Amino acid sequence: MDIPRIFNISESAHRIHNPFTPDKLATLGAALHLEAGSRVLDLASGSGEMLCTWARDHGITGTGVDLSRLFSEQARQRAEALGVAHQVNFIHADAAAYVSADKVDVAACLGATWIGGGVAGTIKLLAQSLRPGGIILIGEPYWRQLPATEDIAQACLAESIAEFLTLPALLASFSHLGYDVVEMVLANQDSWDRYEAAQWLTLRRWLDANPDDELAEEIRTRLATRPERYAAYIREYLGWGVFALMQR
Repeated sequence: MDIPRIFNISESAHRIHNPFTPDKLATLGAALHLEAGSRVLDLASGSGEMLCTWARDHGITGTGVDLSRLFSEQARQRAEALGVAHQVNFIHADAAAYVSADKVDVAACLGATWIGGGVAGTIKLLAQSLRPGGIILIGEPYWRQLPATEDIAQACLAESIAEFLTLPALLASFSHLGYDVVEMVLANQDSWDRYEAAQWLTLRRWLDANPDDELAEEIRTRLATRPERYAAYIREYLGWGVFALMQR
């Protein structure tokens, strides 16, 4: 049970597996007015940076669930390094099937709403672990500008234009689901760069060390084409943000 190997390779040096920087994560934690002892659940928690830094900075306790063995182990190591291993727990498991036995104050899924079959399904999944009056965090892409063609949308790694909404439409969709949007923190092009461009050096170093690996050709193609594709399409068209929701 693991994520596709290409992601374990390309993001192996990342602490944050989405277009956020440490400053953005800190801004989000401060904006939520987290109190010491608050319980946080993070589904598809990656390398655990959100839970670990919030445990250090705000005194929260938390559980992270992720399908990647590598990222789950990195999360445990990060918790040890920051001295918060007694506050946070990381589970290698399928987040799509995880519901907390104890209700939490904050339930999050940042950038992996596929676990619930989309935004609505992921909100429904998170709500099963949330205490009344708690906060759901959803990290999701949106169109900064609508692509003129389906080819442009696919160059942004979307299946179609319809896969993502514009920011106003995304906010409206939360309202239609019966939730108030009570905060949001958005990535910018610089933070997108740190997520995307940081992968290229990782890929090149991996390729130099593993020229005969079965994935070498795929990674060589990605390294040769992704920077231009990113600059022309993803960086210009695709936004990303974390949205804090409370049920009405």
